[in-house]
Amino acid sequence: MDPPEHDRIRRLLTRNFGPPHHPGRIDSMLADMFEIVTSEIDDFAGKDRSGSSQVDIVDDFAYPFPVTVICGLLGVPREDETRFRALSDAVVKAADPTTGGFAERRRRRAEARADLGQYFAQLLDARHGRRSDDLLSGLIGGDGAEAPMPREEVLSNAALLLTAGHETTVNLITNGRLTLLRHPEVLDRLRRGDEPDLAARVVEELLRYEPPVHFLSNTRNTVDDIEVAGTTIPKGTPVTLVLAAGSRDPDFVPDPDRFDPDREHNEHLGFGGGVHYCFGAPLARPEAQIALTQLARRLDNPRLVADPPPYRTSPGLRGPRHLLIEIDGVNPAPHPADHTPPYAHTRPSR
Repeated sequence: MDPPEHDRIRRLLTRNFGPPHHPGRIDSMLADMFEIVTSEIDDFAGKDRSGSSQVDIVDDFAYPFPVTVICGLLGVPREDETRFRALSDAVVKAADPTTGGFAERRRRRAEARADLGQYFAQLLDARHGRRSDDLLSGLIGGDGAEAPMPREEVLSNAALLLTAGHETTVNLITNGRLTLLRHPEVLDRLRRGDEPDLAARVVEELLRYEPPVHFLSNTRNTVDDIEVAGTTIPKGTPVTLVLAAGSRDPDFVPDPDRFDPDREHNEHLGFGGGVHYCFGAPLARPEAQIALTQLARRLDNPRLVADPPPYRTSPGLRGPRHLLIEIDGVNPAPHPADHTPPYAHTRPSR
């Protein structure tokens, strides 16, 4: 959408999501995030596949963690995970040109989104007259000049948030774990835990270096003639934005193909920019920081089983379909009070 309709809907969503209107909502979820991550890593102990301790970072960790978090935020029952995972997968696959022709994929995507909308309609009906402190309740019972959000807009945006709120974070965590295993010197620094802001800087560099979203499947249109690298793009021309390429522009980023969490002024397009800047960024940042920090500190002698691992076929959402690693064991979980310095919702100031 374009403004002003885009701005109205975004204001209503942001008011009930987190910063700046509800700065405490994400902070209040940090302890639960740590508990979920701790439980999932505890479950790694004793996994034995083909005679070795082996885990799949995607299926055993990177998928269930953000799913649990986004369910809690929206107010979706965890027992429905299998149902909406299938619907979410259908939406993502419909954007993959390797899975069929354009018309067929558009039909499948519309069906999957309609099924997600019907699912959320049932959730809204079930909570009629009851309020709870979740995003759905805030949207249907909000106050202010523009609230509450109309029912159809609640359904469509809830479906979008459920899909976007975990698919991209799965890739961010998995890409991050793979990148750290390929850069053991950075992994060792994260494991030691003596640099309070390192986790935040690692995640920012991952968003630049190996982002979960490589390009935007929905095109933009130029509102005026614009010159790029000596070529004029006429007004009204459809443009596909390749965010990953922009974040590695050698005219903008020094030594762009080097993974370096210590780089100064790390500006990137990992969350897009402008009025369409990623709505979920304040949640995705601490999710990835907690996940990557605890994996670094608790897994004993992790090794990649295959490098490169098998990747998803989607050209837009980039990440391994599976990431198998062997480990010698799982270290004890830290006490919650000692687990980490504060996690960052925003880009580090460094």
